[in-house]
Amino acid sequence: MNSRTPFTARRRPRTALWTAVGATALGFLITLEIAARHYGLPGPITNQAKEVIFTPKSGPLLYASMALMTVVLPRRQRFIAAGTAIGVDVAFLLVRWATDSKPAFGNGALWVILGCAVIAVTRRSGQERILLLKGVGLALLLVAGRKTGDTWLLITSKTRPKVLDPYVATADHALGNPSWLVGRMVRATGPVGAHVLDYVYIQLAVFAVIVTLYQLRDVAVERRFPRHHLVRTFLVIGLLGPGIYMIFPVVGPIFAYGADGGQWAAADLWPNTPPPVHTPVPISFDEITPRNCMPSLHTAWATAIFIHSRKGPRMLQFAGSFWLIATLGATLGFGYHYGADIVAGVVFTLTIEAGLRSQERGWDRSGIQLVAHGAAVFTALLLSYRYLPMEMAEHPWVFGPLVMLALASVIHVFVRTTRLWDPTAAPARLPNPRSEPQPEPV
Repeated sequence: MNSRTPFTARRRPRTALWTAVGATALGFLITLEIAARHYGLPGPITNQAKEVIFTPKSGPLLYASMALMTVVLPRRQRFIAAGTAIGVDVAFLLVRWATDSKPAFGNGALWVILGCAVIAVTRRSGQERILLLKGVGLALLLVAGRKTGDTWLLITSKTRPKVLDPYVATADHALGNPSWLVGRMVRATGPVGAHVLDYVYIQLAVFAVIVTLYQLRDVAVERRFPRHHLVRTFLVIGLLGPGIYMIFPVVGPIFAYGADGGQWAAADLWPNTPPPVHTPVPISFDEITPRNCMPSLHTAWATAIFIHSRKGPRMLQFAGSFWLIATLGATLGFGYHYGADIVAGVVFTLTIEAGLRSQERGWDRSGIQLVAHGAAVFTALLLSYRYLPMEMAEHPWVFGPLVMLALASVIHVFVRTTRLWDPTAAPARLPNPRSEPQPEPV
């Protein structure tokens, strides 16, 4: 009895923590559902429930989520799950073909995820049940994160009638208006370059799952999840980022200064002519376009993928680097973000990643300093964009290097600190010949 007491004591706080997290997540989803209903649209819970029968919004994401869940299953059961999902989707495709509906896939993957949840509750017990439920929860969290993000974007467009694009566009002069420069470069590459960047931009979550599958490759053998992995960083970025949207609503160059903004655009300048420097004021915008630029969460997620791919094989490291570079090219080249958004997105991710690693290893002085440094730089960037845009535009050779030095300082401190945190193999201790017992003379 006494030998089991420490184990039980260790598990109680963790169980209470996960219970609190689950209750908070459920309450958050219900709140977003009510908010969406207030504007006459279905919320994340309704949208997800509809995909059990109706056409899914993203089939690749549902299959990627199912793949995440299968890391807890033995190899044979993984094949059974994949075959079941494909079989269900084939049946749905036949029905859609017979009714002249739009072909789509993904329902089968969602059915398998929900089916495994039922099996965990009814057919499993003990550690096996907990492990399978964790796999199901991981898959559903990824899907729910996408639906939650869509609802958040709707709320930003409805509750923030004015946007701060003139402030960011003015401050962006200090960085050389990179969105206008990269936008012209992407146009020069023609349709091929645009299609490649668009695919990378859209399928970011799918590649994140590939990196996570590598990180979780031993879960079925070890019967436990690693202490920290990419999905945790992804979810925290998606949870905190939209809150910044509400404080700093920005729609992006293609809308505020391009043809996509229509009658709401301040001018039709992107990507040929940078906006003129003048005292910025908030501008009104429509109730449809999301205010989802500051910070750039696509850049934040791509940065997280890059960080977590560093410990993988060389091919995964190369793919992580390519995805980050291509995402930066897409966010700027399509006019979705300003350069200032990109800098803020990188600092935002490094700060969150530092906080999650510190939480797992135990907070100490180095972790607190790293998170405080990142949070201070991120706050300073937002305050500068909002209250010093004219000074930044009029003195680009001062503020441009300052912004980049601030970014470089966060990157440097993050790399230096996390390298010290990583466990290193102790060097092999060579035997001392003098300490070896000498054979006795015959």
